[in-house]
Amino acid sequence: MQNNTNDIRDVLLAGSAEQVDATLAVEHPADLAQALQNLAPATAWEILRRAPVPRQSYVFSYFDPGFQTLLATVTRRKDLAAIVMGMKADDRADLYKKLSDEQRKSLMPALAQAEREDIRQLAAYEEGTAGAIMTSGYAALPPGLSATRALTVLRHEAPDKETIYRAYVIDADRKLLGSVRLQDLITAPAQAKVSDIMETNTHAIRVDDGVESAARRIAHYDMLALPVIDDADRLVGIITHDDALDVMEAEATDDFYRVSTVTNLESSVGNASISMLYRARIVWLMLLVFGNIFSGAGIAYFEDTIAAHLALMFFLPILIASGGNAGSQSATLMIRALATGEIKVSDWSRSLGRELVVAALLGVSMAVAIAVIGVFRGGPEIALVISLSMILIVIVGGIIGMLLPFVLSKLHMDPATASTPLVTSIADATGVLIYFGIAQSLLVMP
Repeated sequence: MQNNTNDIRDVLLAGSAEQVDATLAVEHPADLAQALQNLAPATAWEILRRAPVPRQSYVFSYFDPGFQTLLATVTRRKDLAAIVMGMKADDRADLYKKLSDEQRKSLMPALAQAEREDIRQLAAYEEGTAGAIMTSGYAALPPGLSATRALTVLRHEAPDKETIYRAYVIDADRKLLGSVRLQDLITAPAQAKVSDIMETNTHAIRVDDGVESAARRIAHYDMLALPVIDDADRLVGIITHDDALDVMEAEATDDFYRVSTVTNLESSVGNASISMLYRARIVWLMLLVFGNIFSGAGIAYFEDTIAAHLALMFFLPILIASGGNAGSQSATLMIRALATGEIKVSDWSRSLGRELVVAALLGVSMAVAIAVIGVFRGGPEIALVISLSMILIVIVGGIIGMLLPFVLSKLHMDPATASTPLVTSIADATGVLIYFGIAQSLLVMP
């Protein structure tokens, strides 16, 4: 796909007018967006404007949010309004939330009244809720309609809806009664009523429920779309499976960044500025620098022991790295389990007991392996010290890695913040104290 994107970009930049127009017409909008957003916004717009407006809207919706806002700054209000009018309802609302106040004030008067009201309604929901990612482009039917008449209605509404494969049955007050599949309408007797064909279990979600809950429900029930209702059980929108996939991908990306202590990266890495990349990484790196001072302080405290037994320094990196690695593994398992709902915060005590057993087994196995080297490097006394240290360091590292996600969840913080660098820094400082503490206790000073 990368080669295809590069080929498309080359044609758009250096091809003849006929080649550019043909490429804009036949290539998939996702590939066109990938190729265009690697260009300067002004250049990308000069190329995109050659396409018909519906095609512009389609391609525009595939741009990264950060590039959409950049492109909006170089596009005339009239042209931007035409693009926005052709976008899906949820994509319009997402773009609106990314625009500056000045851009919003400029854009809104250029839109039709229906689109303005729809944008304001969808953009009003809090980020991270089902309402924030739902669309108002759903098909709705009254329960008393015949199957034949219902098909006529859907045929008329199809061009403006996200999907008509499942229509939602609502009463006069827009309360959700059920849903009906297009397949069932087609195969039903002509005069059969929608109320007789519909399914009453819709698995609807509340508008203020979290987006992750919505995405998991769609995946669990293998649904094309999930209806969203308000506190009065009125249908206010639907979340489509592709939007749920986008949410899951975005959440996974955020968690991946947090695990590496990268925060507040507001666009893709390819489009991020140097200052944005710097801000996303510097805070945690500075904090971890000061956190690692504790490891240095621990080594300084045991200077006499180290001076008397220099062989201890040979094993220090091995032991410290083992504790950090064990803690990172444990933290990763717990973060993922908490994120998917496999484990709840209330399960911490059971998880602690299991981690103690597993970490002890891991520690003993690693201690046996390193003890052999210890005998040859420093003698039986050093071998005993590093063996005991390895067991305790791995156990403590595993417990730290396991407990941090639970503690952060209890404090209503993202468990992914218990990332590899954070766990490693804590395990390092603890491991230094354990290692040299055992050495000072067991080794005879000359």
